[in-house]
Amino acid sequence: MSPLLPQLVAAVETPMQGSLGHIIWTVCYLSVLIGLSAYGVHRYFIIYLYLKNRKRAPVPARYFEQLPTVTMQLPIFNEMYVAERLLRSVSELDYPRELLQIQVLDDSIDETREITASCADELRQRGFNVQRIHRVDRTGFKAGALAVGLEAAEGEFVCILDADFVPPPDLLKRTIHFFSDPNVGMIQTRWGHLNRGYSLLTRMQAIFLDGHLLLEQTARSRSGRFFNFNGTAGLWRRSCIEEAGGWQHDTLCEDLDLSYRAQLVGWKFIFLSDVVTPAELPVDMNGFKSQQHRWTKGSIQTCKKLLPTIWRSRLPFPIKLEATGHLMSNFAYLLLAFLCVLLHPSSGAPGGGWLRTLLIDVPIFLAASVSVAIFYICAQRELHPRTWMKEILFLPCLLALGIGLSLNNARAVLEALFNHKSDFTRTPKYGIERKSQHWRTCKYRPLKSALPLAELAFAIYFTYFLWFAIAHGQFLSVPFLLMFQGGFLYVCISSFANRWPKISLGGSRAATAIPA
Repeated sequence: MSPLLPQLVAAVETPMQGSLGHIIWTVCYLSVLIGLSAYGVHRYFIIYLYLKNRKRAPVPARYFEQLPTVTMQLPIFNEMYVAERLLRSVSELDYPRELLQIQVLDDSIDETREITASCADELRQRGFNVQRIHRVDRTGFKAGALAVGLEAAEGEFVCILDADFVPPPDLLKRTIHFFSDPNVGMIQTRWGHLNRGYSLLTRMQAIFLDGHLLLEQTARSRSGRFFNFNGTAGLWRRSCIEEAGGWQHDTLCEDLDLSYRAQLVGWKFIFLSDVVTPAELPVDMNGFKSQQHRWTKGSIQTCKKLLPTIWRSRLPFPIKLEATGHLMSNFAYLLLAFLCVLLHPSSGAPGGGWLRTLLIDVPIFLAASVSVAIFYICAQRELHPRTWMKEILFLPCLLALGIGLSLNNARAVLEALFNHKSDFTRTPKYGIERKSQHWRTCKYRPLKSALPLAELAFAIYFTYFLWFAIAHGQFLSVPFLLMFQGGFLYVCISSFANRWPKISLGGSRAATAIPA
């Protein structure tokens, strides 16, 4: 489930020199731009599907006369700052206690174990059916925990919530009746954002996710295309999971993998855009990059695993084509990284002429770059009809962040392509909901890497590129180059800043963490 930003410098015109090296460079450059344009066209298609189907809101086939039993599965690993908040919110669900089972799937190896054990005991004393499962062997990570929990689940339906989510009290009553249709296997709700306004980073993440969760999921769901469970804030019919082959852990996106396998055997999925389940966004750059890396790598792994099966199936061609675009979408980050390498100051020299600009640059610009802006503007206008213009002021920052993430996510694509194994790395969460709360002295830290050094090198390179463009009067390319330079610089500095408590970018100063 990750957002894409295929960018290009449309004003840069390639000098048509005759050397073999330059011919190779030109072919590579245009191939990358055409590839990015294809993703842009696909984004326009998603917008079209959304606008065409946005009024076709799903309704339950009927309402259950007797509510079914539901198992709440709460996969947890080292979540000392948010575990209690999650269990407290689940206990406040408006659903009969005798029909509700709470499974705390706690694989933690730190203080979280004591927190969940204490909370589970308290809930049992209040009359809740609580089962706490702790695995010493974390085989399969989250997918493994969910599989073990499913074996002991009492409910016909399971609702999965990650530790950083806070479900509204009416979550189950607004969703469970859609399962009155026996063909429905999964219900996904839309994520909300508890700390949207905490910093520039969280605000940009919220806009990213709004585009995916509102436009893509709604468009695919209501047009009969395949779409995926987002890993949390959704409900499954137990028999759907079992018929599709259960939870498997050979990819880092077990949710995407199971979703496609279930739909391939005929199950129907429903996305409810009007049911919002709030969650905490990562507040540190390294945690955000770790999350993006996992989502990107897992989606490519799933693509390799299931795309041949999709094309061998008897699905209609439009569904196969859209599924291909969906599963291959993160390859755009690899193309974007290639574009960053292929761009160089000499490519900004005059020589292409107006004809080339008209026939190549303008169409590619409209297909790739403009599609990104329209996509996120459309999402914000739908979600915030009164304040959407205020939200889109952050659009240049959003585009720059996407460029800055290109190296991180391109590495994830390559690791998936070459079968490089890596563990399921959780994204640290700190119980942050308000600006007055702080996280820099918290216990959890994402894994460090040398990637910020490469991002710094690209930031320096595009700074020179920007100076070159200004010095040679190539002013049309300056806004685009600013996004490249600013994106890499922001991601790089933010990544380094997370390692030193006294440095802050767009967030709060260092202080003691406030548990939820």
